Amino acid sequence: MYKLKNTFLSKWVFIIPSVFLLALFLLPFLALFIRSINPEFFTHALSEQAIKALQLSLVTSTITTISAMILGTPLAYILARWKFRLKSWIELLIDLPIILPPSVAGLILLIAFGRRGLFGSTLLTLGISLPFTTLAVIIAQAFVAAPLYIRSARIGFGEIDKQLEEAASVEGANQWQLFSEVMFPLAGRSILSGAILTWTRALGEFGATILFAGNLEGVTQTMPMAIYLGFERNIDVALALSVVLVFVSLMLLMLTKRLDKHEQH
Repeated sequence: MYKLKNTFLSKWVFIIPSVFLLALFLLPFLALFIRSINPEFFTHALSEQAIKALQLSLVTSTITTISAMILGTPLAYILARWKFRLKSWIELLIDLPIILPPSVAGLILLIAFGRRGLFGSTLLTLGISLPFTTLAVIIAQAFVAAPLYIRSARIGFGEIDKQLEEAASVEGANQWQLFSEVMFPLAGRSILSGAILTWTRALGEFGATILFAGNLEGVTQTMPMAIYLGFERNIDVALALSVVLVFVSLMLLMLTKRLDKHEQH
C-alpha cells in the first residue's frame, strides 16, 4: 500500500507543474478563439486591408526564406564541415539576432541602414533608400529569421557520417559534387525544416520591422502590423487577423513536426 501511494505521489510531482505550464500555453489561445467568434469575423478577416497585409506577409516571408536558403546554405555547410579560426565567433554572430529583443534588432538596422545611418547615408548618395520600403521589411525579416535556417541546416550537415564524405572524396568527387550529390540530399529534411521555421518566423516578425520599415498600408504593413493597428482602432479586427495568423503558423508547425517524425523513422 505504501509503495502504491508513493508511486502515485511521485507521478503527480511531474503532472501538476506540467498541467500549470500547459494551461499557460493553452488558455490564451482558447481565449483568442472564443473572443474572436462574432458575426463580423469573416468581414474583418477578409477585408481589403487584411488581404493586402496577408499578401505582403506571404510575399516578403517567401522572399526572405528563399534568400536565406541561397545565401545561408553555403555558410551552414562551411560551419558544419570545415575547420578554421574564428569559427566559434562567426557562429556567435549568427545566433545573436535570435536572442536579441526585436526592438533592439530594429534599432540596429535603423542606425546601420537608415537615411542618417552609418551606411545608409552612403547608400542614399547612390540613390538607394531602404527604410520604409518593402525591401526594408525583407531585410528586417532576414535579420531575425535567417539564423534559424542556418542553425537547422548546420545541424543537418553536421550529422552526416564523416565516412560518407571520405568515400565520395576517394571516388574522385570534388567539393561541389560532394555538396550537391551527397551532403545536400542527406541534409534535405533539416534544410526543409529550417526553411519552414524561417518562413514562420518571418511571417510573425513585428518589432524589427516596425522600427526599420514602418507601417505603410500596401508597402510595409504586414499581418503583425495590421494586427497592431487593429488593436488601436478596433479590437475585433485585431482578433480576427490574429486567428488567421495563428492558423497559418499552426499549419506550418504541423508540417515541420511531420517532417521530424519522418526523419526519425
